[in-house]
Amino acid sequence: MVYETSYGTGLKPFSPDLNRGKWDKPTDYIFACFGLALKLDVFAASYWFFFELGILGILPYFVYMVIYLVPIMVIHSFMGQFSSSGFISAFRISPFFKGMGYVSGFLTISMLIYYSIFAAIPLMFMVNSLRPTLPWSCEGMKSWFNESSWQTTICNMTEVFNEYDNETSYFGSVAHVPSALYFENHFESKEIGYPDEDYELSWHFVGFFALVWTMIAFIFYKFPDTAQFGKFIRYMVIGTLALLLVCFGRFLFLPGALNGLNRYMTPKLEHLAMGSGSTFIMVLHAFGAGWGSAIALSSFNGFRTNIMSYSWIISFGQVFIYIMFGLVSFMLDHYFKELADASTYVHKDWLLYLSSASVISTMGWANMWTFIYYTMLLMAALIVMSTQIFTLLQSLFDEFEKLRERKRDVTFGLIGGLALCSFFFCTNHGISFFFAIGCDSIFSHSLLHLLLILVVLWIYGRERFQRDIEFMLGQPFASWKIFILRFIAPIFLVISLLIGIVVFLAEHFHFSVVVFVLSILLVWLPILAIPGYGFYYLFQSTGTFCDRFKRACRPTDWYPLEMEHRQQYEVAVGNTEMTHQLFEVTEEVN
Repeated sequence: MVYETSYGTGLKPFSPDLNRGKWDKPTDYIFACFGLALKLDVFAASYWFFFELGILGILPYFVYMVIYLVPIMVIHSFMGQFSSSGFISAFRISPFFKGMGYVSGFLTISMLIYYSIFAAIPLMFMVNSLRPTLPWSCEGMKSWFNESSWQTTICNMTEVFNEYDNETSYFGSVAHVPSALYFENHFESKEIGYPDEDYELSWHFVGFFALVWTMIAFIFYKFPDTAQFGKFIRYMVIGTLALLLVCFGRFLFLPGALNGLNRYMTPKLEHLAMGSGSTFIMVLHAFGAGWGSAIALSSFNGFRTNIMSYSWIISFGQVFIYIMFGLVSFMLDHYFKELADASTYVHKDWLLYLSSASVISTMGWANMWTFIYYTMLLMAALIVMSTQIFTLLQSLFDEFEKLRERKRDVTFGLIGGLALCSFFFCTNHGISFFFAIGCDSIFSHSLLHLLLILVVLWIYGRERFQRDIEFMLGQPFASWKIFILRFIAPIFLVISLLIGIVVFLAEHFHFSVVVFVLSILLVWLPILAIPGYGFYYLFQSTGTFCDRFKRACRPTDWYPLEMEHRQQYEVAVGNTEMTHQLFEVTEEVN
């Protein structure tokens, strides 16, 4: 095959960013990918799935890991590491589909707009944990709770049930958690997410959102280059997991915690059936909120980095994180089950983020443990947000040469714009229905994975992909792995695609029109950029439609960044004539 260059087609050649840097340590790539698993809205959006999974429920994850998680992770890592560019420019492998990179950028922005709520809530509890009496404890809630409403809580449920039971459900009598009511108390209407309620902005949360985005800006001010940022993420991930293990050890002594662990470890076949569906969601989240994160993160690896072994380590590390948060959720959930009788249902809103505060308030040194627990959640959110912004920015700098000259202005301009847009989620509607946009990623991620397999293994070709990855790694790449990627993985991705459509229809049936429109604008409409950019690229070329289409699908400027590897690659490909053209391109760009 003749490798096209933009120089030969008359278009502007790709200009690599020679100052983009590399990881300080090769393992920083692993820790950065571990951080992708800390996107914990996966628990909020799939409450009933994850709080009913047992040990058998997590087993399908390992099956999916072998079938398509690790192999597709290898494709993501290959594209970034081979091209040394982010999730937009990496699609030089087939320029017609470069719109996938732009869609990935839109999805990342969509996630960042709402995800600050997962940092603002922990920050709210951290700040208020400094009070002598926790306001969401049974003693502290007296200062703000309206007892005349006879609203049942876990603090007064015996008294209210005996006197006047005014709230029942399918489960029986309903008791609310004080920390969740304290959260709702930040809105005057005390109602979160009901479509018939007027929009109400909480200035308390505007302040917390502003603090969160200030932290994000400080991170990029203090750690501007790749090596510094990688070191920051490494220590943040290690610190977050250390605090998670500390909290896990302390929660073991909660009433009902051991019953929760026992239930988790008790094999049940229905858990296996349930896990086969819910772990689809966990696997999709392994690649980052905006889908292309792994491509951008791997672009900072050394050219010979063994992405095969790293992909397995990342996959096992991510499932460990999911299991640990799942175990913490089980222990918290069974604390409430131990507290209430069989006829009482405790309404546990956002268990990991809201209801957990009331559980911690019953422990000794409650203020300290509240601060530790929510520091862990805040760190997890900051890792997710800063990593996504980092990959988005670098992908933009790789694709648009002019932006490199104003990196600082672009960085803080993007952060400021995201902060302003995120204030919508300080309203009583936005703060509750944020996960509707997150659920839509099931469809978008599945579609992008299917297109990625089409681009790399069918259009670029099995033999070329196998040749390139063997050249990059210096070791053979088994053909059976390619067979799984070409024929087996698409079956599961099609199933996941259908699940995403069903979830979209089911979730938005209950939401307001505004949330539905936002979902269309931020998630679904950007997908049209894939065919849109493809046809735009076609009309930039000359010749018949068939010639232009074939040219658009062939790799353009597809070669390693470093000159030594580029020369070796051209020799391996056997295209020595094109080597001279590549030299000319490099000299002109420099």
